Amino acid sequence: MALAYLGLKKPDPAAVISSPPPPFKFTQDELKKIAAYKAVEYVESGMVLGLGTGSTAKHAIDRIGELLREGKLADIIGIPTSTQTHEQASSLGIPLSDLDTHPVLDLAIDGADEVDPDMNLVKGRGGSLLREKMIEGCCRKFVVIVDESKLVDYVGGSGLAVPVEVVPFCWKFTAQKLKSLFEEGGCVAKLRVLPENGEPFVTDNGNFIIDLYFKRDIGDLRAAGDAMLRLAGVVEHGMFIDMATTLIVAGSFGLTFQLHQGSSGTVKSSNEVF
Repeated sequence: MALAYLGLKKPDPAAVISSPPPPFKFTQDELKKIAAYKAVEYVESGMVLGLGTGSTAKHAIDRIGELLREGKLADIIGIPTSTQTHEQASSLGIPLSDLDTHPVLDLAIDGADEVDPDMNLVKGRGGSLLREKMIEGCCRKFVVIVDESKLVDYVGGSGLAVPVEVVPFCWKFTAQKLKSLFEEGGCVAKLRVLPENGEPFVTDNGNFIIDLYFKRDIGDLRAAGDAMLRLAGVVEHGMFIDMATTLIVAGSFGLTFQLHQGSSGTVKSSNEVF
């Protein structure tokens, strides 16, 4: 999807004609790495960091570990959002702690599965949405890093899952309740299972994931989220509404920066051409 989608314009070819074209087309993973490394530029020595989960966040954590080894960063404390991230950060020598000890974080860096025009996110297709929301909800700055394929017209617009973490008890009942909430959106609710054996996917918290698929825009996201959380059996949903403060998008034209302007909800944008 074009970077123009988030209210941005592609760079004017006339303005960049003197710059040689990239020698090759970046892969999706390379774009993720570019965005991740840029996000780590926000990290300063002495910070308490929320460490995200997933393929994009992994690049950021690798970079933080590298800078610590080189002595370019010091006195960093990481708060991991999953068991997977805990293991990765530990292997890199990043000191770790938890929210009980550090209830306010300086910065969190994480990826997203979808980003809408207002910088609302879908997260949790990797299954870590609850811990991610707990940690990224108490940081002073939340930097989200994605490649341009994650940009959507509306939450659920990719046709892929909007995850909801639920308790295992009577999960079918909960799934049916979730589906009924969003009938007008053409909702389909499916239990997430392991591809190798068909057993339910179990989160780090011992819960199940119900993946919701929407055919249409569900409208007011806050109202939708509140409705889900009022259902007994729902632990948390994967919509991260008005949480991202900075968005870095790596695409074919370069890096796009989105800044969320506090309570006004407006988004300020800028571009950096490769």
